[in-house]
Amino acid sequence: MLRQVSEVCAIYCATANQAEVILAEIAGGRGILGVVDGAVPAGIEQEADIAEKQSLLRRIGYKL
Repeated sequence: MLRQVSEVCAIYCATANQAEVILAEIAGGRGILGVVDGAVPAGIEQEADIAEKQSLLRRIGYKL
């Protein structure tokens, strides 16, 4: 059955919100332009928010 699919792509989006994939098609083929998170932003990040985010990233092993 997979052979019948002309293109296969896995898109991983780290959100619990509804997301929309933006596609483009030209004569040479198709491509993914991006993914839009459907949520309205909560506001501007404050210094405490940035520090909390960096702490989380360090705990999960992401190098800053």
